[in-house]
Amino acid sequence: MATSPLGAARLRRRLTIEEAAARAEMEIDAVRSLEENRVYRFGSNADALAAALVYAAALGVSEREARQLAGLPVRPRLIAPWWRRRWLAVGSAAAAVAVALALFIQPNLAAENSPPAVSTPKPSAPKPTLPERWEIQVDVYNGTRIGNAAASVANEVAGLAYRMGEVGNAERRDYRETRVYYPPGAEEIARRLANELGVDTAALPGGDNPRRLVVIVGSNI
Repeated sequence: MATSPLGAARLRRRLTIEEAAARAEMEIDAVRSLEENRVYRFGSNADALAAALVYAAALGVSEREARQLAGLPVRPRLIAPWWRRRWLAVGSAAAAVAVALALFIQPNLAAENSPPAVSTPKPSAPKPTLPERWEIQVDVYNGTRIGNAAASVANEVAGLAYRMGEVGNAERRDYRETRVYYPPGAEEIARRLANELGVDTAALPGGDNPRRLVVIVGSNI
C-alpha cells in the first residue's frame, strides 16, 4: 500500500502509529484509518476532515512540508530565519488544511474537470425531487477475492456525501459486475448512485427501507 501524506509525515518524525496517536490524543484505529485513506470509517467527510486537521497539527506539519506531501508547488524560502518561529502556529494550521484537503480532492477531480453536458431542451414533466445523498445509507460489500475492493469503493461513495453503512465481504465472492442494488421504491436514487459510480443497477429481492442501497463490488472494478 502506498504511503499516504499523513503516513509520510509520521515516518519523517520516526514515530510509530501508537506514539503518533498518543501525541494527537486519538484512537489508534482512527490514526490508521487516516493514513490508509479509509475515510468512510469516520461516518462523514466532515468528521474525517476534522480528524485529519487534528492529526496533522499534532504532528507539527509545516506549511512547506504539507505542500510537499500533497504534491503542490513549494514556494522559495523568502522569510528570514528569525521570523520562522513567529509564524509557526499559522504555518501549522495551513499545513493541516492542505494535508486534509489532499485526502479528499482526488475523488472530485474527474467531476470538476469534466466538460458540461450540452443537450437540447425538451418539454417534459418535472422530475421528482430526490432525497439528499446524506439521507441515504449505502452498504458496500466485496463480492470478489480482491483485497480492499469494498474499502476502495466505500471511499468513493463517502466522497459523494452518502451516509455509509456496513463495509465488508459479501456471502459470495464470485460477482463479475459491480452493481447498485435497491429495494422497492428506491430505483431513482439507485440510478443516481449507479451513474455516479459508472455501474448498473439491480433490484433487491426484498427490503423495506427506500433510503438504503447496497453496492456489491464485482471483479470488473
